[in-house]
Amino acid sequence: MKPYGNQLNLNKKVSYESKKNSEKISKINIKLIHQIFDTINISLLVLILTFFVLSFNSQRKWSNTYKNLSKTRAINNNLIDFISKIEEFYISELESFDTYRKTKPKDLIYLDKLPEKKESLFNKNLSSFLEGFSDSKYQRGY
Repeated sequence: MKPYGNQLNLNKKVSYESKKNSEKISKINIKLIHQIFDTINISLLVLILTFFVLSFNSQRKWSNTYKNLSKTRAINNNLIDFISKIEEFYISELESFDTYRKTKPKDLIYLDKLPEKKESLFNKNLSSFLEGFSDSKYQRGY
């Protein structure tokens, strides 16, 4: 120690071997720190990729669900329209009961039953064939 004013200067002598050992330890520590950071980075990358794939899968499922919900909403809207039209028809029918009066037997008109005309199948086909010729339905050539 050499006194210099009120201060003391301490000179520390460090041997060459201790310097070499400290450099080896620092290189080993640096390599270890780099390995730890590499491991953390790789694990974070794997975690990010996993969440990325999971988010795409859930997005696909949500898109399919939304599409099905949209179809269901369109069907429901159509059903509501049909129901409202049916209700309108039934309400108008119920209101029309008051405007019509109930019939009685004396209000009915009875008609005599007309005899049905029976036509043979041959005559029917022959008449349609002749009508076809007269209407130029059956023609020759182009």
